[in-house]
Amino acid sequence: MSLVCRIHGARDLRLDTDGETPLGAHDVELRLGAAGICGSDLHYFLHGRVGDFVIREPLIPGHEASGTVVRVGTTVTRVQPGMKVAINPSHPCGQCDYCRAGRDNLCRHMRFLGSASVYPHVQGMFRERFVMGERQLTPVHEDISLGELACAEPLSIGLHGVHRAGPLLGKTVLVTGGGTIGCMTALAARLAGAASVVVADIADRPLSMARQVGADDTLRSDRASPADLADLADVAIEAAGSPAALDTCLAAVRRGGRIVQVGTLPASGIAFPANSIMSRELDYVGAFRAGVEFDWAVSFLRTRRVDVRPLMSAQLPLERAAEAFELAADRARSTKVQLVCDP
Repeated sequence: MSLVCRIHGARDLRLDTDGETPLGAHDVELRLGAAGICGSDLHYFLHGRVGDFVIREPLIPGHEASGTVVRVGTTVTRVQPGMKVAINPSHPCGQCDYCRAGRDNLCRHMRFLGSASVYPHVQGMFRERFVMGERQLTPVHEDISLGELACAEPLSIGLHGVHRAGPLLGKTVLVTGGGTIGCMTALAARLAGAASVVVADIADRPLSMARQVGADDTLRSDRASPADLADLADVAIEAAGSPAALDTCLAAVRRGGRIVQVGTLPASGIAFPANSIMSRELDYVGAFRAGVEFDWAVSFLRTRRVDVRPLMSAQLPLERAAEAFELAADRARSTKVQLVCDP
């Protein structure tokens, strides 16, 4: 039997057990190494929804994880029992027009782990053992922890947001939100050659974390005057999922600049700033999940081009999932909280 964490609705998290999952020829059974609690997982836990994605059946959350191979199907060649792997939570169809155009993150038939975006829901990885298709796994031989490998997915989100921002060499980039995704975006902007990376938030601890991962400057956006923000950045990346953060991006980006929305804003009540975008000739683009950037993220982690360890606040065993969610929801105490299984 395998321990499983399920969310049945807002603040309704239950631990249960599941039996063994059948193993197909191309499948791999994994034991959970580490799995990070993401902002979307928190929204499911706290509110029973993420934007328009509403829980309609018990959902196993978790889409940023690593694991150790337990069993392999008869045709599997890339991994063997005992190997540690990074796990890509995206399972695009590979056949639709978006997949064939190289934009598989927009796949018409995407099955994204731990998501209520479709029904029946795609169950995630907050469980002791689970089965994945071989193509979603990247074997890693380097001396890197399973906790760090589980950060590949959030790093890929930052990389994709920066990719959508266009060339950043020599530019000033503002990132709103100093949580995990904001810090990963700051790391990605540095990798892309930004001359200066500024991270804004409304709390001190996230800004401290941003400085630890290499932000050049930080800003308390709730205390900033219009003069403090004016013409601050060539590119602004909204990574907080907050209407106020989007307002900060609009106030700070220069004419002719670009705003990239990475965070998920509330499902309703947002006033779209169309006139400001028009009169200042701003580019406003979205960045949803990631594609090939997941492979880039694994490469950056395994070669130590980036160091995500400062962001890893705590690791709790799976049986303490409720406690872990409460800790992850407290921005004054944590950045990235992970669930782990004992070796």
